[in-house]
Amino acid sequence: MNCLILAAGYATRLYPLTEHFPKPLLKVGEKTILDWLLDDLDAGGLVENCAVISNHRYAPHFERWAEERGGNIRVLDDGTESNETRLGAVKDILFAVERLQLAGDTLVMAGDNLLDFSLNGFLNFAQEKGTSCVMCYAEPDRGKLKKMGVAELGADGRVTAMAEKPAEPKSNWCIPPFYVFTAEDLPLVREGIAAGCGTDAPGSFLAWLCTRRPVCAWPMPGRRYDVGNLESYRAVQESYRGIRPSET
Repeated sequence: MNCLILAAGYATRLYPLTEHFPKPLLKVGEKTILDWLLDDLDAGGLVENCAVISNHRYAPHFERWAEERGGNIRVLDDGTESNETRLGAVKDILFAVERLQLAGDTLVMAGDNLLDFSLNGFLNFAQEKGTSCVMCYAEPDRGKLKKMGVAELGADGRVTAMAEKPAEPKSNWCIPPFYVFTAEDLPLVREGIAAGCGTDAPGSFLAWLCTRRPVCAWPMPGRRYDVGNLESYRAVQESYRGIRPSET
């Protein structure tokens, strides 16, 4: 399986920490956010190739990190240099798919979220289902739902509809930015963009895809930590303790 890490944003809400430094390489405890995620994936042995999609400003930081970490990690520079000219997550996915000529099932994830459970359970679920898949959890706060991807699920656990940052959420199923696309579905990104799906949030492509192809949802067995602003970063530094051994 391939892994694409979305890391081309400019994290303006974390300035001054990220004015000249990428958010995914901020440290939480003794590791960077990316190292927490990739150490978990390495332990599972399901991911063979990994690419980090960066903007031009932060690409040198990721290249130094990848060289120090070692392993099969590619850093892709999408060429943008400001928040105003950014491609958006969906176009960055397309950029990576076409640049690397990706084939095979692919995990796509944001590089600024931490989990207290192993991603390998999600990858195993996707392999068992044989469809593109998302993670989900129940969010009771409607105010938070309006800022997230929200899905409607059928009785069989399939995603029947999805919306990014809906003004009126139709369910309380929140979809965090971790997705597995099958080898058959990944090439449809260009078609989705041409059909008018949003390009800023990665879930916008899922909202288009789930109306055309089966997409299954995996209930998260633990908690997600979103590093969005200075306050949440401080909170994560204080509370995050890594992946629970029982969920690896």
